Amino acid sequence: MTVQDNIVSVRYMVDDVEAAIGFYTTYLGFELLSSAIPAFADVKRGNLRLLLSGPASSAGRPMPDGRQPRPGGWNRIHLIVDDISTEVARLRAEGLTFRNDIVKGPGGSQILFDDPAGNPIELFQPAAL
Repeated sequence: MTVQDNIVSVRYMVDDVEAAIGFYTTYLGFELLSSAIPAFADVKRGNLRLLLSGPASSAGRPMPDGRQPRPGGWNRIHLIVDDISTEVARLRAEGLTFRNDIVKGPGGSQILFDDPAGNPIELFQPAAL
């Protein structure tokens, strides 16, 4: 097993790589690993490496059938937090908006918000055992 085996990589299509870097490093505690603005950057938080691919990246090229990769959708990264109410209040104070209110279920509490390109992020607080 190598160091890379311990890292999970997720690719997000973004409209603006520089704005995405600022968002993830400023609000969510990611660190910048590398960048090739305007095409690409990768940021890391714990064992999650998030690949931020802009329209100028190789990942942004059209598919053979003409479909164009783009941001948004419902698949999302899932960030575990200790106190979801505190995190939501902090992010709202920074001007971020959420797709929904905190939803509580048997496994814990969750809420969704978007990065600058419209990609969803889930904050999740596990239920107390």
